[in-house]
Order: sequence, then structure tokens, then C-alpha cells
Amino acid sequence: MVKLLITRYLKRRHLLAQSALKQRYLVIDLELTGLDPKQHEIVSVAWVLIENQCIKNSQSQHIVNKEVKSLEQSPVFHGISTDSVAQGQSLQSILMSLSAHFSDCILVFHNAMLDWGFLKLALKNAGIIQRPKLIIDTLQIEKKRLLQHASDIKLDDLTLNECRNRYDLPSYHCHHALTDAQATAELLLAQCHQIGAGKELKVGDLM
Repeated sequence: MVKLLITRYLKRRHLLAQSALKQRYLVIDLELTGLDPKQHEIVSVAWVLIENQCIKNSQSQHIVNKEVKSLEQSPVFHGISTDSVAQGQSLQSILMSLSAHFSDCILVFHNAMLDWGFLKLALKNAGIIQRPKLIIDTLQIEKKRLLQHASDIKLDDLTLNECRNRYDLPSYHCHHALTDAQATAELLLAQCHQIGAGKELKVGDLM
């Protein structure tokens, strides 16, 4: 166990020292029936790949969980219908496809505490033990940047749309997992550009 922990520590340390602009990132967003991973469900999962600072739209995925028991407000907020559910995949299948990227991509979320909380429990329940190399949170990146200039941050200041506004990125009005994953990918690239400011940007600078 000690040897494993040391190996993980050294791998993480090595990764944090590498160039952030040369990494592969998998930007993930979930549609959920609520905020509690022990009570609510994953309705769908979407991911977008970033490679060499380029968003690879051709490799984007949005998959609906056909096993979801209750859509709650998803038809209203996300446009997910019972027909979409019927054409979806099992959560096990979705998680297998997603976790196949864990070994060669850094995972990115906007509010990782929420989405990774759901995924972590779902992966455990599915018996999938593949661990991500690293997790980056664009919300936390923005929070850190704001705290450098102001001590008071309102909750709304860290929404995906408000974060994008500060980089003059266009607004996306629909709440859809794939749209939000795309929006988060664009935000990450904008943050990298601002933080790097012409200097060499390390992965650790995004933590």
C-alpha cells in the first residue's frame, strides 16, 4: 500500500510539472435528477476532448442513461424525454466508455465536487476501479483567480455562464450536458491563455 501511494504521488508530481498546453483533457458534464449522489440519478453523461489546445468535436459524446428511473425536471431543463431514455445505454456501458479515457486524459469539470461525486459513486457501484490521472475544476480555477483581486465572491460569480462572461465568451442558453461540456472546454482554454500570459504554463498552475 505504501509503495502504491508513493508511486501515485510521484506520478502526480511529475504530471503537475509538465506543460499544461500539451496535455489531453476530457471535459465532462452530467445531467442529474438532483444534487445528492446517494438519492438522485445520472440522466446523461457528455464529454469533449481537448488535444493540443484544440477541441475535438468529432470525438464528443453525449449518452443518455436508459436505466434512469425518474427524469424529474430533466425534460424541462435539459430536453431529455422518455424517447431519449429508451434509445440510451446502460450506465455500466456509459461508465466503461468514459473510464477508457482515464489513463491518457486529465479530467475537467465545472464544479467537480458535484459531478465527480456522482461519477465516483457510480464507478464504485459498477465495480470499475480505473482512476483518473488528475482532476481539474474550472470553477476552482476561477475562484482562485477572483480571490487574487477581491475578497468577496458571490455564489453567482462562479456559475459557468458568469465565468465565461469574464473572458468575453458567448453565452449558451440551453442547459444540455454536451453544450455545457463544450462551454467548459472553451472556458478552460481561455483560463489557460490568461494564466499563462505568454509564459510556460504548468499543469500545477491550474490547481
